[in-house]
Amino acid sequence: MKKLVKILSVFVMIFSVSTMLAQDKNNQWQFGLGVNAIDFHPVGTNSSDNATGGLFSEYFNIDENWNAPAAFINTLSLTRYGTEDFSYGFRASANTITKLGDERARIDSKLLFSLDAVVSYNLPEYLSICNMEPFLEAGTGYTWFGKERSHTLNGGLGVNIPISEKVSIKVSSAYKHAFNDMQSLKSHFQHNVGVAVNFGGKDSDRDGVYDQYDDCPNQPGLPAFNGCPDNDGDGIENSKDACPDVAGLAEFGGCPDTDGDGVPDTQDACVNEAGSKEMNGCPDSDGDGVSDNVDTCSDVAGPAANNGCPWPDSDGDGVLDKDDKCPSTAGVSSNNGCPEPTKEIMERLNAVGAMIPFQLNRAELGNEVKGLLGEVLGIMNNYPKTPFMIEGHTDSSGPKAFNQKLSEMRAMSVKEYLVENGITSSRLMTVGYGEDKPMVSNSTRNGRIKNRRVEFKVIPAPAK
Repeated sequence: MKKLVKILSVFVMIFSVSTMLAQDKNNQWQFGLGVNAIDFHPVGTNSSDNATGGLFSEYFNIDENWNAPAAFINTLSLTRYGTEDFSYGFRASANTITKLGDERARIDSKLLFSLDAVVSYNLPEYLSICNMEPFLEAGTGYTWFGKERSHTLNGGLGVNIPISEKVSIKVSSAYKHAFNDMQSLKSHFQHNVGVAVNFGGKDSDRDGVYDQYDDCPNQPGLPAFNGCPDNDGDGIENSKDACPDVAGLAEFGGCPDTDGDGVPDTQDACVNEAGSKEMNGCPDSDGDGVSDNVDTCSDVAGPAANNGCPWPDSDGDGVLDKDDKCPSTAGVSSNNGCPEPTKEIMERLNAVGAMIPFQLNRAELGNEVKGLLGEVLGIMNNYPKTPFMIEGHTDSSGPKAFNQKLSEMRAMSVKEYLVENGITSSRLMTVGYGEDKPMVSNSTRNGRIKNRRVEFKVIPAPAK
């Protein structure tokens, strides 16, 4: 008995470190190594030469009745998975027999060899106790005992004890009915204990998930993700991870949020500075609506159109440079930041216009008139951004409609001259008032001469 216990202990230690997986529809083959003992006593047969007890008599009388193995291994088995309930295969065993029933039935050592076909049925799970899985087995085979042989019919009960996911121990006891009881080979019990190793499953990437269940059979992965990898270990498999190589958060598709501002790094223009979603993850220190990363003046509020800086007013005239057509020269807002001619200058322009000696009913400019307009040219060149209106006037001589047309022609004659001499046409507009705005009374000749004139006005900038 002690020898048998030692043998079983060695088997447990050896196979508990096996790397084979448990038998199932993935690992459909099972190879078993073990030991068995033969007991002729409790089979319920009697004879005058060799009396034995009734069925199951002295079933556990190991020392007196069991033919224990003389070697570590005397049983081999190979089975194949069928369904969740059934498996089938072969078992071969060899024993040295010296005991045929009780202490009076001793013989010289004789070899017993058997080869059996076995079908196993796993009992329902609710019958399992302490992770021990009971099963029934049945089958048939041949047994050779010395020079005798007999067909046998077998049936038994056993239990499978998983050591880990990788190995299990099987213990079984089977009654083997021999069909030649008239000879020395009698019906007997065969008790087996061994270690079962299972194989045959395909796991190409060796990640513990069989190919038929592995969504990524060529990449080592995790069972939780059906065999697919999670490179960054963030709990999101690569195929669903927008950032598979950097640990991140599920709410951002597996991408990180380094600064914790609620904007994932993939969308964050400032990954190391907490900001807002409106600013693409960047701060806006001066609150001007321009994020610091593009704000040239991040400490002073300013418009986006000027890169977050306040608009300058270089000439200090109250008109910002962006609106100032004369940013280097102080002017007035009514003239887009450009200087306007003073009242005195406008009075001088109009004095010149009043001195233009238009002939009666004529609009042409003579040489004397052109000399006078030279002073007008000088003034307008001093104010290059100022637009002017040229007004034409007549006296009351002649029909009113004619005078209206004549006043327009006089204003146009002055404009043409100024444009020919360098004044931009777009700065000059013309209008005729005919006889409607006399400067003095038309009742005298001198008065009518004074009323044949032009006047200059500054055109105000359009309101914004």
